[in-house]
Amino acid sequence: MQIGLWSRWLALHGVPRAFLGIQARRGDPMAALLANHGRPDDPYPLMEAIRQQGPLVRKRYTWATVDHGVCREILRDNRFGITDPTAMELPKPLQALIARTDPGVSNPVEPPAMVVVDPPDHTRYRQLVAQSFTPRAIGRLDSRVAEVTGELIERLAQSPHPDLISDFAAQLPITIIAELLDLPADTRPHLLEWGHSGAPLLDVGIPWRTYRSAINGLRDIDRVNQENFRRARAGVGGDTPFSRLATDGSLSDREFSANAALLIGAGFETTVNLIGNGIVLLLQNPDQLARLRSEPELWPTAIEEILRIDSPVQMTARTATVDVQIAGEQISAGDMVGLFLGGANRDPRVFGDPARFDIGRENAREHLAFASGVHACLGAALARIEGVTALRALFEAFPDLDLTETPSRRGLVNLRGYSTLPAQLGIRRVVTA
Repeated sequence: MQIGLWSRWLALHGVPRAFLGIQARRGDPMAALLANHGRPDDPYPLMEAIRQQGPLVRKRYTWATVDHGVCREILRDNRFGITDPTAMELPKPLQALIARTDPGVSNPVEPPAMVVVDPPDHTRYRQLVAQSFTPRAIGRLDSRVAEVTGELIERLAQSPHPDLISDFAAQLPITIIAELLDLPADTRPHLLEWGHSGAPLLDVGIPWRTYRSAINGLRDIDRVNQENFRRARAGVGGDTPFSRLATDGSLSDREFSANAALLIGAGFETTVNLIGNGIVLLLQNPDQLARLRSEPELWPTAIEEILRIDSPVQMTARTATVDVQIAGEQISAGDMVGLFLGGANRDPRVFGDPARFDIGRENAREHLAFASGVHACLGAALARIEGVTALRALFEAFPDLDLTETPSRRGLVNLRGYSTLPAQLGIRRVVTA
């Protein structure tokens, strides 16, 4: 089994890793970015280097863009489909190796997970879970988000030197998604571990040990999802996205498990990053934090600016299904385009002084942090509520909050966030209605 898994890693990550390393040493900024060369804690200079090459840049095996207009156009253009990492135009020996080495786990970044399939399958999967993310449904969750946040603030007050990632930023979205999906209580302590092990799968060219750890984590999630599948089929539990997927007669076990794993990871991974990135940005920009304290009505705009300037998801990709002309360039059917959303959100033609953190920025919501088009993030509204509620409550309760160590990044390319934020809370301020 390990030999087959290693062979799959070699085809999907090992060979691309070596190629990107060579191209990075030759001065290609896109390769340096994907290979995590240079300064992993600051990818934006490399994105600016891509921008200097043009709005849509031809690379050896792909196209690349950090242009806001081009990214938005491609995300909304039905002539582009999702990019399946197992079906890219690789050399035939690698394609054959990928086809022969399926590890049999439900990978949320490979088909049949809804983020890597196109309509009509994507439409079918999404409709089954969308009822839990309607404005009315999210509105009902608002009070629960506030309640959980209050409980977490109480816990923090008992630990004056917490890690604001594991003790706060992670706990709110994990609790909410676990309740939303009706996950058994004993699985919740493992969610953060599963998320951390699986998150690197969204990068290109990850190391062998990282890949092996991620797949082993997916096997654990598979076991949980199969138990949920049986519970839902038996009518145990409420009306949840899990139950809708499980009781739909058209889905195979693999389709259920892949999309269930996606819902678990997507339900909290990006929100952890949003809250963590927001904590650091506000502490690094005390003038903006002071403005929020005097103008708390700006908190929703502040969340949009956090999403814009330090996007929790930095990139995605699309593949042309037909020949198409974009930004004056001819893209052939089958060509892949790398869309660097983190760079698009700093496009100076859209956002004035784009590297400046401005919680009053009028067009901050034009960011592409949640993508756009048919694959726009299903849980964007929930993430926004969690971000506003968590950050406002934290800084109102602990006005003297400060970090005790330099923030530590996760070391990932795509999911951008912090692994730890050791902090000193200071004196708690009791907020009264």
